[in-house]
Amino acid sequence: MRKILILFISILFLTAASASFDLAQPPLKASEIFFSVDKSGQKVSLMQLSQMKTSEFEVLTRRRMGLVDRIGFKLAQRELKKSIFADGTIDDKKFQKFIKKVDGETGFHLGGFALGFLLGLIGIIIAYIIKDEKRRNRIKWAWIGFGIYVVLYLIILAALL
Repeated sequence: MRKILILFISILFLTAASASFDLAQPPLKASEIFFSVDKSGQKVSLMQLSQMKTSEFEVLTRRRMGLVDRIGFKLAQRELKKSIFADGTIDDKKFQKFIKKVDGETGFHLGGFALGFLLGLIGIIIAYIIKDEKRRNRIKWAWIGFGIYVVLYLIILAALL
């Protein structure tokens, strides 16, 4: 019994002692984070991307960007610059927000909108059934699409009466 009591007290002491250490992660550097820009696997760092011109990006990706693509690139680049501090480290909260915007987890979701607008309530149910990382955004835009469908239907109905 005495051995069990000593073991329990030592485990309790070690648990409390290990909980007092804070293992802070070093801040991420924008020059150390690389990602692929095209299908061939060519990589570029976030720091390079934030300072790159659209013509340089076109050469890297080997495709010509239209006006809308150029504007989108510049807006995304501005958001990326806001998330990088002067010393080259990344503001983690702003960076995560930027990644969600680029990844399609926020903003307009054409598939969700089409489900709600074209299929109505069945489309909303389908949006709830599909499970992936963009589920919340798809459901939101399915409801918005359904709402626009209902409003248009009521306007047309009122115009005919």
